[in-house]
Amino acid sequence: MSATTLKPHQRELWGHPVGLYILFFTEMWERFSYYGMRALLTLYLVEKTTADNPGLGWLDSESIMLYGWYTMLVYVMSIPGGMIADKFLGQKKAVLYGALILVAGHGILAFEPMWAFYTGLGLIVLGVGLLKPNISTMVGGLYKQGDIRRDKGFSIFYIGINLGSLLATFIVGYVGEKIGWHYGFGLAGIAMLFGLMVYMYGQKFLINVGNKPTEEDKKTDVSLGKLFGDLMKSPLNLVIVLLIIGYAFYAGFSYDGIDSWGYTALYIFIALVAGVMMMIYKNLETQVSRDRYLVLLLSFLIVIVFWGAFEQAGGLMSIYTKTKTDRTLFGWDIPATWFQGLNAGFIIIFATIVAGYWAKRKLKGKEASSLFKMAVGTMIMGLGFVFMIFAASEYNANGSSGMQWLVLAYLFHTIGELCSSPVALSFITKLAPVKYASLMMGVYFAATGLGNKVAGVIGESASEFGEYAIFSGITIFTVLFGLLVILLLKPLKRLTHGAEDNEREISSDETEGFELADSEAN
Repeated sequence: MSATTLKPHQRELWGHPVGLYILFFTEMWERFSYYGMRALLTLYLVEKTTADNPGLGWLDSESIMLYGWYTMLVYVMSIPGGMIADKFLGQKKAVLYGALILVAGHGILAFEPMWAFYTGLGLIVLGVGLLKPNISTMVGGLYKQGDIRRDKGFSIFYIGINLGSLLATFIVGYVGEKIGWHYGFGLAGIAMLFGLMVYMYGQKFLINVGNKPTEEDKKTDVSLGKLFGDLMKSPLNLVIVLLIIGYAFYAGFSYDGIDSWGYTALYIFIALVAGVMMMIYKNLETQVSRDRYLVLLLSFLIVIVFWGAFEQAGGLMSIYTKTKTDRTLFGWDIPATWFQGLNAGFIIIFATIVAGYWAKRKLKGKEASSLFKMAVGTMIMGLGFVFMIFAASEYNANGSSGMQWLVLAYLFHTIGELCSSPVALSFITKLAPVKYASLMMGVYFAATGLGNKVAGVIGESASEFGEYAIFSGITIFTVLFGLLVILLLKPLKRLTHGAEDNEREISSDETEGFELADSEAN
């Protein structure tokens, strides 16, 4: 079939569906707004109120604590966001409503009163929860099962994420640090408006993905009512959930700090998610789907470990860059926020190179499974903290550390991320039960959020143990964890039942039938 006779949603550009590039630019502007906010948040919180560009004057530990809770909630809300899409809206409308909420949230942050600050953060949490898991699910839906282009498509999509991040850290970071924090927050809102406009323009290229669930789809019941009904029928499941809830209340009464009851809410949430996960396992109809589901749950653990280390970038490493790094270059003081842009810049440079390396390795019959990539990525990222150990040692000796350690650390973090994160996104779309696709993507982002919270807890402890001990501990743990996954690789691959075998590139003509059938089904 010639390109001229293809419908808009069947057309390809540079070997991929045009819809991929619509989602690429939508996500690019959404990530511009999010990472612009992320680049400024901890620095705004710790900046003295007497400064030329005053912040809130919080302690380092207080700012990292809020950073951990905020970045966790942003991703944890992906679970209800995925459920709402699966049950009611479909991914396409969920992304639209999420974008609208994000525009409002970032816009409110442009105002200075504290009510605006907390309201804006709350709206961003809700908006990202609707948008993030569902736009990623739509990317996976553009490709037929077994299409080797899927991993490459997610890598291209990942470039969009990081192009937005790169632009945000340079533009929003500079505006926020040098002109005014709230001007930077407002600029992030304008970027999100651009993303919304791109998404609305590109709807004709997304006809076959993310549509409203059918009545058959809605029969998949993951409501809290059915959850508790199933738990009452399964004593083991009920005991597990009740034990977690019991510990949640213990945390509220016994933990020190103003966020003790925040942990109570978190543990109750984890208990409910655990109940949902057990319920889904029981409802799966075949042993193959159950085995794949177990591997999927393990991949979420890898995600938590990865992001628990990686997300020091926006918290502990951001403050370290601001306060303990010599950032002078040719007499000019480089803004601290710009160093967070190194990650995004390196991703843009290396994303297709890393994806191409793994694709060629797989075609040659060498080990290139998603779990292997994620384990290797975790170890490479962890080794990046070796350079932060050198930085901490230099600071302890001289009172400041050189910029080169940050550059090298971000380079290793980036290579590790490219081996792990886009692969994890693609892996979920391969293993997740179809009727729970958005929910599983939501759980993935919730795992990312829990990793962010772990990063916050680790960063807070630096005030007690010191950066040298924290960076050393992260390095040792991530390398050992990655090696453990590799040791367990063979039995884990058996449980996937060949989900990644026989992948190949699928043409437009082959894709047409599945797209039309999918469109009619929705």
